[in-house]
Amino acid sequence: MPPAERPQPTAFDTLVTALRRLPGVGPRTAQRYAYHLLQHDREAAESIASALIAATMRVRHCSRCNTFTEHEVCEVCLSPQRDPALLCVVETPADLVTVEQTLAFGGLYFVLMGRLSPLDGIGPAEIHFEQLLARATDGVVSEVVLATNFTQEGEATAHYLGEMLRARGLRVSRLARGVPVGGELEYVDAATVAQALRDRRTVG
Repeated sequence: MPPAERPQPTAFDTLVTALRRLPGVGPRTAQRYAYHLLQHDREAAESIASALIAATMRVRHCSRCNTFTEHEVCEVCLSPQRDPALLCVVETPADLVTVEQTLAFGGLYFVLMGRLSPLDGIGPAEIHFEQLLARATDGVVSEVVLATNFTQEGEATAHYLGEMLRARGLRVSRLARGVPVGGELEYVDAATVAQALRDRRTVG
């Protein structure tokens, strides 16, 4: 007797599975979101779906700093008011926004889109190291500020980048410990990040 075919997932099951891919969303929370959208706010569900499709089609990486933008080069990189000799390296676009909100940094950025984590298969190539290297050694940048998070992976990333960049004659500094150990920039208040930027230290 042939084995019974596995039933195909329903549209609702597919929605719950998709919602579970969001950070911090478990099975029960994903199910609750799905029920809410379908039962109480289908208009919002359609709006979210349309916005996601539009974003995935239009948002790209800035060719200079690697952050998200809808243009070849983002507004920050194009701004004539920024100091091109200062380059701040952050893990995510959210971290870039956090640093910007401090109003304490007037240079440019490079977004790694991650951090080194060998156990997860994330090495230098996955954090766009070669692109960062080309950006930092363009003959204009004189100081690289490593603003990765103070997690174990963030510290390892800062150490690796610092070693590689110093070997090429660049001045490398690190955020001061105003940012708590284990903290992530996205969740740290702007005043604390501003103090950390002002008190950054030379690496090595």
